[in-house]
Amino acid sequence: MQSNKISIKQFFKYFKIAVSGKEQDFTSGSIRRAVFMLSIPMILEMLMESIFAIVDIFYVSQVSVNAVATIGLTESVITLVYAVAIGLSMAATAIVARRIGEKDNEGASQAAVQVIFLGIIVAALISAIGILYPKEILGLMGGEADLIEEGYGYTQILLGGNVTIMLLFLINAIFRGAGDASVAMWALIVSNSLNIILDPIFIFGFGPIPAYGVQGAAIATTIGRGTAVIFQLFVLFYGWSRIKVGLKDLMIRVAVMVNLIKVSLGGIGQFLIGTSSWVFLMRIMSEFGSEVLAGYTIAIRVMMFTLMPAWGMSNAAATLVGQNLGAKKPDRAEQSVWKTGKYSAAFMGIVSVIYLLFAPQIVGLFSQEAEVVRNGALCLRIIAAGYIFYGYGMVVINAFNGAGDTKTPTWINFICFWLFQLPFAYLMALTFDFGPLGVFLAITLAEVLIVILGIFWFKKGYWKSVKV
Repeated sequence: MQSNKISIKQFFKYFKIAVSGKEQDFTSGSIRRAVFMLSIPMILEMLMESIFAIVDIFYVSQVSVNAVATIGLTESVITLVYAVAIGLSMAATAIVARRIGEKDNEGASQAAVQVIFLGIIVAALISAIGILYPKEILGLMGGEADLIEEGYGYTQILLGGNVTIMLLFLINAIFRGAGDASVAMWALIVSNSLNIILDPIFIFGFGPIPAYGVQGAAIATTIGRGTAVIFQLFVLFYGWSRIKVGLKDLMIRVAVMVNLIKVSLGGIGQFLIGTSSWVFLMRIMSEFGSEVLAGYTIAIRVMMFTLMPAWGMSNAAATLVGQNLGAKKPDRAEQSVWKTGKYSAAFMGIVSVIYLLFAPQIVGLFSQEAEVVRNGALCLRIIAAGYIFYGYGMVVINAFNGAGDTKTPTWINFICFWLFQLPFAYLMALTFDFGPLGVFLAITLAEVLIVILGIFWFKKGYWKSVKV
């Protein structure tokens, strides 16, 4: 009994240290403690990010079915922005973590500045397309005329302001690579808090502010994320992170930028493959009408909420791999991955039971329409059946990225998503008339295949010799 009291006391002690962001050396000492110290703020960070999605859907579902479907179609396109942001962020995390492990803080700061420059350039190009062609984008995704007319403002603002998404991802990746996960967490808390407050104001109107409908969700989200980016930049220049950026760092360093681009290309390709497959899946789902599309969108948003803790743990594994490889401790890097994977799979297993039992009730919180709830619950249950695999797979795949080996996950994604998932979904849903069920099965089976291939290649150990 006494030992339990001590362990609970230690838990809260370590939790407080993890959230406060006191500097830690993750290349020595207990691996379990290192995983905990990094995972807690990263899990909280990812939960904050997913709450964005839940809050938007909660309020927008009170506007119309078309409004919910608009978010689904726009998000499936903006995942291409996420692909670039995440690809660059993987390079940032890998290189910053490696430099921190090597005790080269100046090199880490230089890499941070170059990745921010790259993010701004890419975001500017995407903004131009989003501002000029929002209606065409929704039409290309299969949106009906009334949906496009109601929702194009949402698409225009979200894509037009994508620099806030890009920089939020990239700067948080810099903090994570440095082991300053709590700073990234607090940035998301700032962003999310503002979004929760502003969403109902801009969607339904308040005082002199008119009701913008679904467009208001995009306005609130962009303001929230933009404020968080200002907070991040303040911390980079004046704050408590290991990464300190000064005026002397604000210059183009060709060698550093080329190295970042080289590492990020595999990551960008990796996520473009994964996210473009989601775009095509959404296109298949649009064949079954707005109710089915809305149910699918709600289920995916709910699913993302509980995938985020696993994603947070996988980010912790990536940081541990990068820093320990930099410190010339490859065996410790590998042990960190297996332990983190075990914790992630256990968590996801518990969540899967909840979803399998209460899927209709969960989807029913966001919509009262029977067809929306029926399809959303079916989607949630089938995807939840593979949750244990997702939990383990995320950690193993992100471990490659933390080592700077972004090519291996790219090939795994190519095989599992393009060669298996998309043909399977199309054949089952449309050719063999399984309808939405065919798409849901394709998602789960593809993730199981990713885990099998990921573990096989991770055990080969080639990632340990990658130079960044």
